[in-house]
Amino acid sequence: MRSISIAITTAFMTMAAAASEKPVHLKPAPGLDRVEANCAACHSLDYVPMNSPFLSAAAWDAEVAKMINVFGAPIDQADAKIIADYLKKNYGM
Repeated sequence: MRSISIAITTAFMTMAAAASEKPVHLKPAPGLDRVEANCAACHSLDYVPMNSPFLSAAAWDAEVAKMINVFGAPIDQADAKIIADYLKKNYGM
């Protein structure tokens, strides 16, 4: 009975936290559709503006390559270039 109570409490707490989460709106520009389709499939788009103060153009290229080569993101090379270009132009240092 205790495990059911814990599960219900956890579910309510999770729903409350998710309800207060604000959607991420990235800068409208060419390539945004590819970023939303590919990147948001695995993680929140919060990472883009959160990391932008720290990532140069070369670092964004490396970040996209890491997502594909290390984490196995199923992004083809044409989309990877579009995504990297979008990130560099709109969120690079």
